[in-house]
Amino acid sequence: MQYRPLGQSGIEASIVGLGTWAISGWMWGGTEETASIQAIQASIDEGINLIDTAPAYGLGLAEEIVGKAIAGRRQKVILATKCGLVWHTTRGQYHMEEGGKAVYRFLGADSIRYELEQSLRRLSTDHIDLYQVHWQEATTPIEETLGALLDLKREGKIRAVGMGNMTVEQLAAYNRVGPLDTDQEEYSMINRDQEAALLPYCRANNIAMIAYSPLAQGLLTGKIGTDRQFSGDDLRRTYSRFDRTHREKVASMLALFEPITRSHRITLAQLTLAWTTAQRGVTHALVSARNAQQARENARAADVVLSQEELNFMEDVIRLHAVGIPHLW
Repeated sequence: MQYRPLGQSGIEASIVGLGTWAISGWMWGGTEETASIQAIQASIDEGINLIDTAPAYGLGLAEEIVGKAIAGRRQKVILATKCGLVWHTTRGQYHMEEGGKAVYRFLGADSIRYELEQSLRRLSTDHIDLYQVHWQEATTPIEETLGALLDLKREGKIRAVGMGNMTVEQLAAYNRVGPLDTDQEEYSMINRDQEAALLPYCRANNIAMIAYSPLAQGLLTGKIGTDRQFSGDDLRRTYSRFDRTHREKVASMLALFEPITRSHRITLAQLTLAWTTAQRGVTHALVSARNAQQARENARAADVVLSQEELNFMEDVIRLHAVGIPHLW
């Protein structure tokens, strides 16, 4: 396992981290707690120490599952969670409906403190290693939001401050107020928008960039065939990136990587993760796992080192085939 710094925090985190949106079941077709706990524990056993979650994932369910899974292993974990998507107040901006509750974007200082205490309770811990703004909102001054986060850091309740789902302008506005350690954004072979401005900004300001959805909700694993059907509340059921035309396009691209996967004796998912963490400015990549086998496979991607020749070949293929595939947001 390789480890890299989380910005200026002094924290070293595994370059492949475990994302826990999927284990909440929300928008992923349900959850299975026992298998999820086994996936988290297998990730830790394989050297993954970065575990990322959020209150909004299943209205606290993901945090509760993570809390159960890391009991007795807390010292081995860099625990990351988020604030800013709330259902205890109607202040801020309406975001979406989840589990019959209206969820709002709100980043007021009192709300952040309330959220943190709830997360600490659900996670059964006394501090959060990386506390991140989940989504920006327009009703609270940036100075108030970051001031609250820096106060919590001084109090020892959090160790590092991160942002997420930001424009480069928003990120810079926060960074002018006080130091930031990380930014978390969607980034993958089929969504490289962050390369234009945000990644260069993070590099220039020593901000770690954590890529989420590097496998594009499974689309880049090679395991989702053109006939796969999604049911229930699975978000992929309604996303145009999963229509037959786009799936066929991605399948054609992935087929060209077969010589590289064969040479390294790795899966397409492992190759995709290795490519992601090899991109300039991308320091870490989050990937979900629904069971222990997936967790072990993901962790071993951190040991894959691609040659410059392989990266150049993949770059040519991606630029030819990945154009026009819709993004997550």
